[in-house]
Amino acid sequence: MNRSENQTDSNTTITHLKNQVQQFIRDRDWEQFHDPKNVSMALASEVGELLDLFRWISSEKSFQVLEDEGLRTAVRLELADITMFLVDLANICDIDLASAVTEKMGINADRYPIEKAKGIAKKYTQLGESSQD
Repeated sequence: MNRSENQTDSNTTITHLKNQVQQFIRDRDWEQFHDPKNVSMALASEVGELLDLFRWISSEKSFQVLEDEGLRTAVRLELADITMFLVDLANICDIDLASAVTEKMGINADRYPIEKAKGIAKKYTQLGESSQD
């Protein structure tokens, strides 16, 4: 797919995104700068930029941010930056994201069984505690 083709979540694989990001970096000879430490830091920086869009507003108002077209675009582009650095880091570390997510979802399913976690916003280590603790 090139720029003119409409890539969407439903027609683009993770592998395609990983290849696309890797090619972008290679074309610019940036691999020399992309190591796990630096890409992790860049990823954290981009997450910080996303967080900044929601800073100092209530949870309720955070949904309203998405109703403003300019702010929605800013959120969309920050998510793109985050995704690009995430897949770059996966490439560098030779991590298969789909299998990693599947494995982690299994771990989380064990940590957060539906009967204990449904509707409760507690860390798995606190799920057995009563609300009086």
